Amino acid sequence: MRAIEPGKAQQATGLYAAAADCLATADPQAKCAKTRAYAAAFFAGALRAEPDAPPPAPIRFPGRPERPRLVHPKFLPKRGLGSPAGRAAFLHAVAHIELNAVDLAWDAVYRFRDFPSEVASEFAADFVRTADDEARHFGLLSRRMAELGHAYGDFDAHNGLWEMAEKTAHSALARMALVPRVLEARGLDVTPGLIERLRDVGDADSIAVLEVILREEVAHVAAGSRWFRWLCERDGLKPWPTFAGLVRAHASRAVQGPFNWDARRRAGFDEDEIAAISRGELAPATG
Repeated sequence: MRAIEPGKAQQATGLYAAAADCLATADPQAKCAKTRAYAAAFFAGALRAEPDAPPPAPIRFPGRPERPRLVHPKFLPKRGLGSPAGRAAFLHAVAHIELNAVDLAWDAVYRFRDFPSEVASEFAADFVRTADDEARHFGLLSRRMAELGHAYGDFDAHNGLWEMAEKTAHSALARMALVPRVLEARGLDVTPGLIERLRDVGDADSIAVLEVILREEVAHVAAGSRWFRWLCERDGLKPWPTFAGLVRAHASRAVQGPFNWDARRRAGFDEDEIAAISRGELAPATG
């Protein structure tokens, strides 16, 4: 997959151009600064979708710095949280997820435009807001890593989130099902346990960052749930069989316990879905 060409230096004047600019920007700090500025402009009414914009280009790898090196997840070392370096490595993994989430949100804005005019602005607003939150989260994590003597790029990372973006670039329905409702929802499940591990080593500053992220990620998954159901209704599909089919085909290993049911309820999972997941209906096939 070819990388997106570097973004132009001038300020984008339309929403899709802004999304493309953020996607193309390689420097993480610049990407997040642009994201926050464009989001502020959008919510102030100064940045609107361009009615004459060209259709979205085929998905490409977004702008990224030379580091971190991207490797297969099995090659990422397991690190304890007992040392500052171990905690920095853990926060680096979270920061990498948040940076990918900035690009995922902008790609949703840029790529998925097939909505009636009365709801198109709502869809864009949900994912511009998500991009803005994720950029702020990356900043919080970067500052905490710096306090621990490290920076983004100091540790290896993997590319699983963007690989799912590529797999779902053809379908807003698949994207909403598999990114917010599977990959991002996994963060709701595992973060409380990670907070407890940090509490065991007395790292209150890192806990404070993760608590902000956990609280705000609920809304991001909820946006995915809302638009997944909207798209199912538009296309005459039943949500649970559609969701289950997509997960079994592409991401069943990402839906494993323990589960944070309270957060998942607040993020739009209904009781029938929770019961089905509890029964293991999305678990990977064995044998």
